[in-house]
Amino acid sequence: MKLVVTQENLARGLQIVSRAVSARSTLPVLNNVLLRTEDAGLKLTATNLEIGMTCWVAGKIEAEGAVTAPARLLTDLVAGLPANEHVMLELQTQGTLAIKAGRFETHVKGIDADEFPAIPASGEKPTTRIAQAALRQALTEVTFAAASDEARPILQGVLARFDGKSLTLAAADNFRIAVKTIEMLDAVDESSIVVPARSLNELLRVLSDTDDPVEISLSHARNQVLFHLEGIDIVSRLIDGQFPNYQQILPKSHTTTATLDRDQLLKAVRLASLIASSSANIVKLEVGKEAETGLTVSAAADVGDNRSDVEATVEGDGTTIAFNARYLVEVLQNVQAEQFVMELNGPLSPGVLRPVDDATYTHVVMPVKTSS
Repeated sequence: MKLVVTQENLARGLQIVSRAVSARSTLPVLNNVLLRTEDAGLKLTATNLEIGMTCWVAGKIEAEGAVTAPARLLTDLVAGLPANEHVMLELQTQGTLAIKAGRFETHVKGIDADEFPAIPASGEKPTTRIAQAALRQALTEVTFAAASDEARPILQGVLARFDGKSLTLAAADNFRIAVKTIEMLDAVDESSIVVPARSLNELLRVLSDTDDPVEISLSHARNQVLFHLEGIDIVSRLIDGQFPNYQQILPKSHTTTATLDRDQLLKAVRLASLIASSSANIVKLEVGKEAETGLTVSAAADVGDNRSDVEATVEGDGTTIAFNARYLVEVLQNVQAEQFVMELNGPLSPGVLRPVDDATYTHVVMPVKTSS
């Protein structure tokens, strides 16, 4: 193998795929990135057996070949080379990869490419396509709500339900639910899969805010999903199991609504959380009643107390409800809407947050019981 690529393109490609490298694998080859000449360029691939990432880098090939090299070391080496420099990669004897750029030359010992696990590649007819900007927004608004602990593996994933031209994404842990529906470019039969949230977060990193499509393909065995956009493939295993029926949990009615400015509420909750962080992170929302501006956010702990008034248009009964501040902050900072509607049904029922003028998104937050 011998080829020349630009430092900028190689560094970008390595940074993308290296995020899929296994951090604690007992297989040495999984700590490596696969470099293979293909399609008049260099194909970079990394995997941890849950997610695999491939990126194509344009280059001038002098000799075909393939090798694997330590991902972290190679990424750091290339990032440290002069920008806009041409980099020569040459596979030498005994699996040694030579990296040359200007006056810099490094030799790295690799592992034979045949030891690297096979990663599915795009090529089949895609199951469907979605505009990158739409998918990017949807993933931003949903994936953060997936569970991070391993107590219920199914909740570490995001439900993707395909139905005609509609894709509904849903994520939940034991305290919240986020649901978003977007339109696809191609109609498909009704089906559902559960994709690890970590895989979707890696996809989110490479999506652009454009209408260019990302292709989605399901494997024949329906145990993997592949996302393809120009120059990049991300393949992820799917999570087996039945995702909870979140629709049964979504509140069907409410007695109080408050329409308010997102930034004002976010700032008030963040300030209250500075006090609440020393006492279970609980903040109280008083809606209507004594709140002169419509809504009051407060917190109290041994270190002190905090109270902020937020302008809100309130309809229905006044009420007081407590939430974990982190759950409010995360939905407000991830959903970019100028105004939100908060729907409440008393202090012990879940609260619902929806962006004004966006019926495609719903976020449910469970309340916290307090002594007062």
